[in-house]
Amino acid sequence: MRRQDAAGDAAFTQFAAASRTRLRHTAYLLCGDWDRASDHVQEGLIRVYVAWPRLVRNGGELAYARKAVVSAFLDASRRRSSRERPVEDDPTRASAEDVATAVADRQALMVALARLPERQRACVVLRYFEDLDVRATAVVLGCSEGTVKSQTSRALTTLRSLFENADREELAIAGERNLPW
Repeated sequence: MRRQDAAGDAAFTQFAAASRTRLRHTAYLLCGDWDRASDHVQEGLIRVYVAWPRLVRNGGELAYARKAVVSAFLDASRRRSSRERPVEDDPTRASAEDVATAVADRQALMVALARLPERQRACVVLRYFEDLDVRATAVVLGCSEGTVKSQTSRALTTLRSLFENADREELAIAGERNLPW
């Protein structure tokens, strides 16, 4: 890792502070866990820091950061099975939101997203949460536009099927028992 100057460090720090929340939300939608989302963002921002001087010259800092977070998620999903074991949620932590319907809907969506393969989940999150077009999503994922279109189509078909064939409350209950992440 090359040492940057103080101005470069300050610019990176400002960028990281400004983009961390959005990147963490994206990572959360990918992995379904706020702590792991923070880890993915941290790993992504490390990758951004290493490339920072080049990014500042060429622009595209946020796009690179988004791609780095998605790559960190995909890399971790490949490694997780051999080194990490998910544990149950801490029942003593109170939820900040007390609206049962919103919680059930969000849980159902997270369960449905969790049932998608990682690439399909990444396509849905990037296209519909990050509001990226097909080309930008392909760049982030390092694949062709056709792959993004087919993966997104398959993902939406699966999500539609899940929501049409199951009650949202059933999905939420099923998710509490066996979320794959």
